[in-house]
Amino acid sequence: MNQTGTQVQNIILIGFMGCGKSTIGRELKRVLGFALVDTDAEIEARADCKITEIFASLGEVEFRDLEAAVIADLLEKNPSSTVISTGGGAILREENREILRKLGYVVWLRASPETIYQRTKKNRERPILQTDNPRAVIAELLEKRTPLYRECAHLVIDVAGLNRAEIAAGILESAHYYFSQQQS
Repeated sequence: MNQTGTQVQNIILIGFMGCGKSTIGRELKRVLGFALVDTDAEIEARADCKITEIFASLGEVEFRDLEAAVIADLLEKNPSSTVISTGGGAILREENREILRKLGYVVWLRASPETIYQRTKKNRERPILQTDNPRAVIAELLEKRTPLYRECAHLVIDVAGLNRAEIAAGILESAHYYFSQQQS
């Protein structure tokens, strides 16, 4: 329920970079007709520059502060019928995890380190992977973040071998059940 006592029916997508949050967010928007908020796009709009530039000029801590502000603003705006796609590290701060769960039904799109590497290896827009050994960085970060994703999520979907329609259908079926139980 939101602050006015109305049932909030948002779907929040969390997961490591390269798990398909943006793609699945667009698919859910198309199927449901919901609004779509991509927190990374919101951060770039506020900072008037790309995330890679934020990391390079201000550092990760400042980026995480901007991310936390975007997430806190979402709670204040109190959206409904919205798909919210978060950045891979949005779950790092406890207050973000709490807000995301208040905002709606949280779905963790999970993939193996190798799947993530294959999906992200050619993308130069991923600042934390600009290293000599991106596979090791992925494995290390995923190991640290997995308990936080698990803590935040209502549903976990392993994305390997599934197409966007299958993932979206699984989310919709599970979210429908979740929201119907919240109303009883």
